[in-house]
Amino acid sequence: MAHIIKLDEASLLSLDLSRVQDAIALWQAQDSADVLSPLRFEIDYPRSPDDPRELSEIPEIRLWFIRLDVQYPWFPLLLDWQSGELARYAAMLVPHEFHRTEGIQYNPEALEIFVMRVCFAIASHLQHQGLPSRSKLMNFARVFGYELDDDFFALLESPS
Repeated sequence: MAHIIKLDEASLLSLDLSRVQDAIALWQAQDSADVLSPLRFEIDYPRSPDDPRELSEIPEIRLWFIRLDVQYPWFPLLLDWQSGELARYAAMLVPHEFHRTEGIQYNPEALEIFVMRVCFAIASHLQHQGLPSRSKLMNFARVFGYELDDDFFALLESPS
């Protein structure tokens, strides 16, 4: 079962990350990495009925997610990937277009940069936690259609 982070207009407009900080604290307090509840966002942002934009197309909401991404670059690790929350998170940060028949279409170069940046952030975070990262990174990249090879992991493991 996922933990819901509720975002309202006031928290979004003030760039308030306290609800995320609370969710991270709860997540970290759980006993085992195997039973950690993934996180989801519930966004309540008022729009006029004739506003055709998706939430990821609203600048104020995107700005909040940019701040979140800067503060916690490994945050995608905590999201409920199976529910599509990871794709929605990426849409907040990666230029894209919506197509009726094909769904969301990310800018390919921007998506590649996003995937690699998050892979580095997750690897670093898990390394600091003393946790293995290879399978998580491979699954993360696979969600977006990328495959990570042994050379990539060799680079991560090499001393800098």
